[in-house]
Amino acid sequence: MTTPLLILIAGPYRSGTGGDPALIARNLEILEQAAAPIHRLGHVPMIGEWVALPILRGLDENSATDGDVMYETAHRLLQHCDAVLRLPGESSGADKDVEIARERGLPVFRSLDEIPALGAA
Repeated sequence: MTTPLLILIAGPYRSGTGGDPALIARNLEILEQAAAPIHRLGHVPMIGEWVALPILRGLDENSATDGDVMYETAHRLLQHCDAVLRLPGESSGADKDVEIARERGLPVFRSLDEIPALGAA
């Protein structure tokens, strides 16, 4: 492999939080903890919420629901990703990301150890 992969990090964001902002923030931190190791392997990490949250802030109250924006953004983003890292934890959104990735024939990694380093054979 000689070209960096754009790897979507998928895992719980709102799942299991009951809408508690502190728990949602903690879930985002967990997702973000995978970003630096992916970068060190020579790839480009991506988290759907990094893209979706600014969109949500720009919508008015009568626009689509948060979930609609999150799922639609992830679906569009996966058109550009080369792989998915599925972190542990219950998440219908992350499960949908994996489903889309598999439909596109993309690799789905279950741990950072499965991701090949850039330049590795």
